[in-house]
Amino acid sequence: MAERPVPDLLRDPEEYARLLRAVHEAVLSGVPSPRSPRSLISASWDRSLAASVDPDRKLPPVVCERGDLADLRDAHPLAPVLPLLRQTLVSIADDAEHIMIVTDADGLILWREGASEVCRRADEVRLAEGTRWSEDEIGTNAMGTALATGEAVQIYSAEHLVRTYHTWTCAAAPLRDPDTGALLGAIDVSGPLRTVHPAMLALVTASASLAEGQLRAQLAVRDERTRRANMPHLEALRGEPGALLSASGRVLATEACDLPSTVDVRRGAVALPDGRLGTVEPLPDGFLLRVKRGTRVTRAPKLSLQFLGDGYPSATVDGREVPITLRHAETLTLLALHPGGLSADKLAWQLYGDAGNPVTVRAEIHRLRGQLGPDAVRTRPYRLGAEVDADFLRARNAARRGEVAEFAGPLLPESESPAVREERESLTALVRHVLLTNGGAEALWSYWDTSCGVDDLEIMDALLDALAQDDPRRSLVHTHRARLG
Repeated sequence: MAERPVPDLLRDPEEYARLLRAVHEAVLSGVPSPRSPRSLISASWDRSLAASVDPDRKLPPVVCERGDLADLRDAHPLAPVLPLLRQTLVSIADDAEHIMIVTDADGLILWREGASEVCRRADEVRLAEGTRWSEDEIGTNAMGTALATGEAVQIYSAEHLVRTYHTWTCAAAPLRDPDTGALLGAIDVSGPLRTVHPAMLALVTASASLAEGQLRAQLAVRDERTRRANMPHLEALRGEPGALLSASGRVLATEACDLPSTVDVRRGAVALPDGRLGTVEPLPDGFLLRVKRGTRVTRAPKLSLQFLGDGYPSATVDGREVPITLRHAETLTLLALHPGGLSADKLAWQLYGDAGNPVTVRAEIHRLRGQLGPDAVRTRPYRLGAEVDADFLRARNAARRGEVAEFAGPLLPESESPAVREERESLTALVRHVLLTNGGAEALWSYWDTSCGVDDLEIMDALLDALAQDDPRRSLVHTHRARLG
C-alpha cells in the first residue's frame, strides 16, 4: 500500500504541490533537494528514467483507437465487475470532480467515466481510452505504478515524473485474477490536485477488494459447475489416488491423496512437491490427476520464520531451530514473497541492486539448502518447497484485509537489501494505516512499543484517544508526546 498522505498535503494542497515541484526539479537536476521524495516515488522515478521516459515528454502513446476498444472490453476479465465499479466509484468520482479509469494489465485504459469537465481536461493530456499508462511509457503515475508494484498507490502533483501531469492527483489499486493470481489491470480515480481527498486511496482499495470478491464468487460458481460435470471421472478411479483440477491446475476435489492447492499442469507428467509422481488427463474445463502407485509419499517440511522486530531473525524447520544470517534471512524473505520462484539474476538484483551477482546468489542458496534441507529450498527457479509460516506474511495478509495484525516491529530492520527495504516500508505503512483506522488501545499500544512506533506522533495521539482516562499508561504516552513537542 502507498505511504500515507503527509499532513501538509491535506492542510494546503497547493502549497504542498509547490514543494513537490521543487523536489522534482532538484532531484532531476542533481542539486540539493528541500526534502527527499517518498521511497515509493524515488523507486518509481528510477524505474521510469531507466526506461528512458523523458520528464518533458507530453503525452502517453495511443495504442488502440476508441472504435477498436469494444472487442477488447468484451473479452477482458474485468468486464463482469464494471457495473460494481461504476456503482462504488463513478458517482463519488463525479461528485468530487474526478474520473474513474480501468486499465488492463499492460496499462491500456479500457474504460473512463466521471465528471464531464474533468473528462474534457483529461482529453487534453490524453488521459483517455486507448492510451497506455505503464511506467515504461509515461513514467510515474498511479495506474502504472500500481501495476509495477502490485500495491495500491496515490500519486500527488509533481510526484508524477512527467511535468504535464503536475496539476493532477491520482489513486489506483491493482486487481488480480483469483484463479491464477495474475494481474488483470488497475482501477484509478484521477482529478485536479485541488480536489484531493485523504479517503480516495482507501476508497479505491476497498473497491478493488469488492471487485476481486465478486470475481472470486464467479470463479466459485464455475468451479462447482466443473466439479459436478467431471466428478464421474474421479469416481471412476475407484479409490485410487487422484484429483479433479481446474484448467489452471487448482485442486477442486481429491480422492485418497493430500495435495497442495495448485498443481502444475503445463506438462503431462507432474512431480508433486512431496515427491510423488502423477499424470494429468484433459477433461472439459479441467484435468484429471492420477497419482502413480509406488511413488514416495513425503510431506513438505514446515518452515517457520520470525523476522519482525528488533531482535535477531529466527527460523525453524519442522520445529528444529536453524542458525540464520541476515543475508539468508533476506533471501528467505524474498522467496516467501515470491512463491512462484525467482531466477538467480532476479534474486541477485532484489538482494543487492545493480551490484548483484548471480554467482554470489547461487553460493548463498547452496549454503542455505545445506542448512534447511534440499526439500525446503528448491532450484530452477529458486523457491521454497516448504510449508511457510512467516510472521511478516501473516501481518501483511491481515492488514490487507483491513484487520489489525500482530506486528512485533519492522521487517529485518538491519537489512539494506533494496527489495527487503521496500517491503519493510510498505508493510509498516500498511499496518500503521489499519491501526489508525481500526486499531483499539491494545493494538496501538503494541505498535507504539516498537521502534517504528515509539516516536510516531499520530500513533501517540490515537493512543491517547483510545486509552481510558484512568489507564496508567496514559501518563507514559503523554510524557513522551510532550517531550517530542
